[in-house]
Amino acid sequence: MEKQQPLTSLGGRLKHWAGHLNTYTALIKEWGYSRGSIQNQVRLISGFLTWFRKSHTEIDSLDEAAVHRFLQRPQNARRTRSSGTAALYRFLRMLREQGVIPPQKQRPLSPQQRLIKNYVRYLLEERGLTRATAANNVPFADRFLSALSAKYRGSGLALAQLRAADVTEFVRQQSQKLSPGRAQLLVTALRSFFRYLLHQGKIKTDLAVCVPTVARWSFSTLPKFLPTSSVERVLARNMRPSPIGRRDYAILLLLSRLGLRACEVVALNLEDIDWENARITIRAKGGRWNQLPLPADVGEALASYLRHVRPRCSSRRMFIRDRAPQTGFAGSQSICALVRRALSTAGVESPRKGAHLFRHSLATTMIRQGSSLDEIGELLSHRSPNTTAIYAKVDLPALRPLALPWPGGVR
Repeated sequence: MEKQQPLTSLGGRLKHWAGHLNTYTALIKEWGYSRGSIQNQVRLISGFLTWFRKSHTEIDSLDEAAVHRFLQRPQNARRTRSSGTAALYRFLRMLREQGVIPPQKQRPLSPQQRLIKNYVRYLLEERGLTRATAANNVPFADRFLSALSAKYRGSGLALAQLRAADVTEFVRQQSQKLSPGRAQLLVTALRSFFRYLLHQGKIKTDLAVCVPTVARWSFSTLPKFLPTSSVERVLARNMRPSPIGRRDYAILLLLSRLGLRACEVVALNLEDIDWENARITIRAKGGRWNQLPLPADVGEALASYLRHVRPRCSSRRMFIRDRAPQTGFAGSQSICALVRRALSTAGVESPRKGAHLFRHSLATTMIRQGSSLDEIGELLSHRSPNTTAIYAKVDLPALRPLALPWPGGVR
């Protein structure tokens, strides 16, 4: 994007805004916005600039606070939707990238925000953990600090008052609201955070050892899965010729044929498909890579989507949103929402409706067809054999000879 000359004041300089609006128009057109949306955005931004010219003199005053004041006006609040608000903020970001207006003023961080920011840096740079791990740990650490500050009001972060009883009380209260899996993630995150506080000298006692263990018995539950007939029904009912239908069908095939995680589907790039050798490269959990053979039906669905449906855009992501801006999916929740819609369309009932449902279904089908646990673990990119071992519980023919006869029952 061509950098334009900064403006020092608005007086007599409005002719420069035409160039900026043209640049913005070209930008959002490239992102896939419709003609009508582009016209609405430009009309709103023009109205904002006209209002700004009448009430301000210096370009340095053009910031988010000015946008907020503009939107608070009754005539603007009534007609401006969230998409229009996003357009104004998007226009400001473009002006900053061009050097037209100063960088956004950063609000000073609170002590809690500063501590959390340093904790994230510690996890990423010193521990070398992934951003996904940091994203899992940070909300629990932040929630604990908020609860601690609320308990010891007027004492700031109150780390000096922190005791083992505070830790156990917090875990007890939170674990009642969480699933067993999330509760285990809670205690793991807290232990990591307390080790960081001890490492930084924020606390004098190793409180990580005080975090109670949340019971979650190994192999106590069966994996939730769909029978093969239900999986095929979901695929058949969602094989539609529309652009969204072709995209969603290709995603469903990746989930059901290869058992990909939702985050792995989101992270797929165009270059991850080796068409000549029929292989696909997967970015697995923990920063690992995995190469899998590309089944014929999955390859055909992907080729159909790429050849006829996928919009032309600068993003290298395999799957693109159906609405502007044309970028890849924001996260795993988009794939899970797609799965819920697909199950509803097919009329398939299931207690679990996330993307992992197809992963469990694939593993269950494989083990019932005679695949070994090692083969399943390799396909699903499991680090530990214990993760795969849970599927042995659904291998009923292999388990039946091990069952003891029921007292008094038929032998």
